[in-house]
Amino acid sequence: MRKDIRTLGREELEAAVADLGAPRFRARQLEEWLWTKAADSFDRMTNLPQAFREQLAERFELGRIRLVDKQVSSDRTIKCAFEVGTGMVVEGVLIPTTDRMTACISSQVGCSLACAFCATGRLKMLRNLSAGEMYDQVEMIRALAEGHYGQGLSNIVYMGMGEPLLNYRNVLESVERICGTPGLGMSPRRITVSTAGIAKAITRLGDDRVRFNLALSLHAANDQKRSQIMAINDTNSLEVLATALRHFHACTDTRVTFEYILFDGFNDGLDDARELAAFCRNVPCKVNLIEYNAIEGGAFRKASDERVADFVALLEDRNLVVNVRRSRGKDIDAACGQLVNNNAWGAQAVRKEPAASDGLSPA
Repeated sequence: MRKDIRTLGREELEAAVADLGAPRFRARQLEEWLWTKAADSFDRMTNLPQAFREQLAERFELGRIRLVDKQVSSDRTIKCAFEVGTGMVVEGVLIPTTDRMTACISSQVGCSLACAFCATGRLKMLRNLSAGEMYDQVEMIRALAEGHYGQGLSNIVYMGMGEPLLNYRNVLESVERICGTPGLGMSPRRITVSTAGIAKAITRLGDDRVRFNLALSLHAANDQKRSQIMAINDTNSLEVLATALRHFHACTDTRVTFEYILFDGFNDGLDDARELAAFCRNVPCKVNLIEYNAIEGGAFRKASDERVADFVALLEDRNLVVNVRRSRGKDIDAACGQLVNNNAWGAQAVRKEPAASDGLSPA
């Protein structure tokens, strides 16, 4: 069975090139074709000798994900379905605004965390995505941005399907490919990785001195409520998360973002806002308040505008930076929490068996 050439690191690639009897500089050319020009076949690598390309094709695979469906929202949001293996699909979203062009990408096929408000959480966990598969989402969504709107990407968020920090190694490698040279050359400060709260992985991010931004999906600032909607909180309590976040900030000097979906009558009261404000004292941060997007059969409703306004006012009175994020792409089920909510491709994943994580269990 041939190995996917995009799983090779630089030293491995150089060793493979040497083994084929080619000069060392061919490895650099290969990297440029793989990670800057995003070649989908060895035949496209036109500055490599034909015989060398044939050798590469005999020994290696060059597999890329495939865009199998896209939907364009009335607000210009574009939702993409990417096939990442036979019968497997993930979704990515292009979110254009007046000042940003953001790609929201997935890190896993399905998800193991089963948060009560999220459509993706209803799917079984199939497998982790490779670094190349995450890179492909960015590269293909970038092409859509340029083709539809004449603009390149300004931001990337790992906020699609899956829990990125349960695919730790591949996520960090994908960031290197997206930011590196050869690579897409994006700034890591334009990248945000969102987690439901894997404390030991957050600590590890600090130890690794990552340069991208971190967002924590909080959604409640007391353990009882958070555990009702996010089972991960049972093994990663708010106190444990706060310790990990303080370590992350001390190591990276990066301000953390807290994501907080407002659910009507559940976490949108002034007492909830006070608890959130108190939790925010743990680390320099900003708060993104997110409009809830209904999913089929879901038990929650979005908070009223009046309660949102009161919630914001209390947080701002505590000198917190607060942004209210209105939903984008709701008419095509592309909004936060809706991915694979109504997608024929995604329905196939429900019948699959779960796969192992990247060695970082929720505990």
